[in-house]
Amino acid sequence: MKKKSHTFRSWLYKENVAGYVLAAPFILGFFAFILVPMGMSLYFSFCDYNILSPETWVGFKNYARLLSDPKLMNSLKVTLKYAFFSVPLKLLFSLCVALLLLRNTKATPFYRAVYYVPSIMGASVAVSVLWKQVFTTDGLFNRITGLKVAWLANTKTAIWILILLSVWQFGSSMLIFLSTLKQVPQELYEAARVDGAGKVSSFFTITLPLLTSTIFFNLIMQSINGLLVFVQGQIITAGKPMDSTKFYVLYMYEQAFQFSKAGYASAMGWVMVLLIIAFTVFLFATKKFWVYEGGY
Repeated sequence: MKKKSHTFRSWLYKENVAGYVLAAPFILGFFAFILVPMGMSLYFSFCDYNILSPETWVGFKNYARLLSDPKLMNSLKVTLKYAFFSVPLKLLFSLCVALLLLRNTKATPFYRAVYYVPSIMGASVAVSVLWKQVFTTDGLFNRITGLKVAWLANTKTAIWILILLSVWQFGSSMLIFLSTLKQVPQELYEAARVDGAGKVSSFFTITLPLLTSTIFFNLIMQSINGLLVFVQGQIITAGKPMDSTKFYVLYMYEQAFQFSKAGYASAMGWVMVLLIIAFTVFLFATKKFWVYEGGY
């Protein structure tokens, strides 16, 4: 019996076996909570299904309906507008802050932590509720500025309040930019100064080219997050006013849980997956034209 126990321990302590054992929870969770639900949603997208009753196979009926749904087209337009403006602004702001925090001082770790806090809290329900209170007619922003603007009730300004919240969540992108900036050899800047280059010239000839790979990564990740935005639209505006902030995922949620059209919502979900894949493939296909792949 002891011999069997010793043999089992020896087998368990093997490097490859230990790796599989440690990775097992993630692998099982990936199958149980990602692959299986994705497979079920793909099946339901071809069915008339309302969660409370058995599904009925309808083929491509749900997908055909997508093309004639004006509210879906409007939600897609709103989502693309949100991503188009929020992603570049967030990347630009995070890069500027990363450049400011590049200098090493005693207070730099504290500032980095403070700037990263919004990214940890930004997508939470509590912060969305707080953001809503700040921009109400009698909210903090109007009290400070002396304005009487109904920011969240105006079709022209409501979406920009949500974009502003997204830009405020710049911490993760900022840290990625900062880590890349710290890896740039200082010898390059010293050589540029010897050649008479100033700070602006050094940024565009040295820093920016070496950051293009990081910009590429952040662009993909933040664009995906922008296309899948939900919490802010649901909590702050609930898609109002006049559907001006009704994002694609928010409309999909309403179809599934308010109108009991889970099959139609599943078809919407898979269309969004295809859009994200197409966008990502396009970025990788054009990567060589704007991403610097040379060495230091």
